[in-house]
Amino acid sequence: MSDDHTHVQEFFSARAAGWDARFPDDGPAYAAAVAELGLRAGDRVLDAGCGTGRALPPLRAAVGPTGVVLGADLTPAMLEAAVRAGRHRDGQLLLTDVAALPLRPDALDAVFGAGLIAHLPQPSRDLRELARVVRPGGTLALFHPIGRAALAARQGRRITPADLRAEPNLRPLLAGSGWRMTSYVDEDARFLALAVREG
Repeated sequence: MSDDHTHVQEFFSARAAGWDARFPDDGPAYAAAVAELGLRAGDRVLDAGCGTGRALPPLRAAVGPTGVVLGADLTPAMLEAAVRAGRHRDGQLLLTDVAALPLRPDALDAVFGAGLIAHLPQPSRDLRELARVVRPGGTLALFHPIGRAALAARQGRRITPADLRAEPNLRPLLAGSGWRMTSYVDEDARFLALAVREG
């Protein structure tokens, strides 16, 4: 396992048990972001870096009983927290690296990634892997329940020009990884970038 993976697992393992309690009011923001994916009944969707699975219930509601919902995460403790919360009933949980998904090409209609991009060790490569498993015309949502400035303030830091989530950085990063950005919102209450799989 790479040092990047070890760091991510250590970070989230230490926080898994209390993760949902730290952010108890995020549910409506997750549901609103999922709604913007435009999912339909029967669609196949992945929550990449699903953590404790907070997006799984709205994803299941969007695709209905005939759809497929997958939640992939690298950290066993986060998936265990998802099971304790009962969210495994809304989607199949996979202990896997989103940079090497056990899925065939074009298997999915959409990917949802909450807080994902900051934890990708090689963002361009990792976003290409997400594009590989999504059909052409499928969608990607990169989401955070608070915006970049609010998150930086919470963490006691400043936003830098190198921030991957800044629109001038994210748009070409996505374009070089098989995605075309279709919308970008960065406000105190949320961050949401939507993209379409090219091809």
